[in-house]
Amino acid sequence: MADPLRTPLPPGTPPSPGVRDVVLDAGGIPLSGLLAEPPGTSPRAVLVALHGGGMRAGYFDSRACPGMSLLELGSALGCTVLALDRPGYGLSAAALPEGQTLAEQTATVGKALTAFARSHPTGAGFFVVAHSNGGKLALSLAARDHGRALLGLDISGLGQRFAVDVPRLPCAESRGDWRRHWGSVRLYPPGAFAQGRGLVAPVPSRESDEGPRWPLLYPGIAAGVRAPVRLTFAEQEQWWHHDDEAVAAMTGLLTASRVTVARQPDAGHNISLGWAARAYHLKVLSHLEDCLLARVAAPAVPAHRPPAGR
Repeated sequence: MADPLRTPLPPGTPPSPGVRDVVLDAGGIPLSGLLAEPPGTSPRAVLVALHGGGMRAGYFDSRACPGMSLLELGSALGCTVLALDRPGYGLSAAALPEGQTLAEQTATVGKALTAFARSHPTGAGFFVVAHSNGGKLALSLAARDHGRALLGLDISGLGQRFAVDVPRLPCAESRGDWRRHWGSVRLYPPGAFAQGRGLVAPVPSRESDEGPRWPLLYPGIAAGVRAPVRLTFAEQEQWWHHDDEAVAAMTGLLTASRVTVARQPDAGHNISLGWAARAYHLKVLSHLEDCLLARVAAPAVPAHRPPAGR
């Protein structure tokens, strides 16, 4: 079977309406990405979108069919959406040819978000939506938090236990088995594979070298997460075990967080590039609304009063 990723991307394909390129200064490291802001109003919050291994920020701006872009949808519903090229991808690849470890990515993206908040309104704060390897970074950001008190996390395509042998994981020399990234071809509009070819980037070596250690890193990171977490597993997710036992083991380590688990039907690992993109993105934004509601409706903390004297 021919690899559909070899279909060339049509030249001059424009971004979605209202989406523009952005470059953030992350302590001297330029992080490129895409930005969409709500027209004529302050944002309710900022969705920070983090792509998976071997992809780019455009993963969240699918142009295969109308309505599939998270950037377009999120900004239309009153949020700023900031999709970043993670460290080692996009413009930062020149400064970081080997990429960064997860801890280093956490520090770099933390600096970029601090810089963004100095020059852009952020509404209620940052809410992170992430895919696959980007989900590792989202959890690490939440565990360290950098004083920002993240509103919540919405992560797809990430588990704790691999469903493949380690040598089959994507790395700097190989994208891995494309069928595991995509699942059945019927789950994607015809233009998705052409666009996907233009989004593919090499997995930086430091990221791929650390990848097999995720099952060992996860428990320590999970223990530090306080923000609400929603985990979504596609019907045809093939990189991670996501049976009830595996999911229970993963969520059981998020002891300080409110966790929701969702199943996305008619979807493969790359949910945001498939027919299910809009359905999934609407659920992401619904989770954000739940996180905002929880803050507004939280009971007031009573002021400390010393015990009355006798």
